Amino acid sequence: MAGTVTMYSTTWCGYCRRLKGQMDREGIGYSEINIENDPESAAFVEKANGGNQTVPTVVVVPASGGEGVTMTNPSLAQVKQALGV
Repeated sequence: MAGTVTMYSTTWCGYCRRLKGQMDREGIGYSEINIENDPESAAFVEKANGGNQTVPTVVVVPASGGEGVTMTNPSLAQVKQALGV
């Protein structure tokens, strides 16, 4: 799969589990960061979400490069669109 996907999540997040399952079924690779175990990542998520630790927060960098797009609780279709798939 072209591009990179990073998902910021928590162990208890049902929306995170759903999106991970969908991406697994579609063969979309991703890196997962648990914000409960990483204060720097938690701070990034808060900054991206107006001070809230809203997960999943997903950063997609397309294969064509450039600046990545940060999305909060995106659909699978939105992730695929950001990847250019």
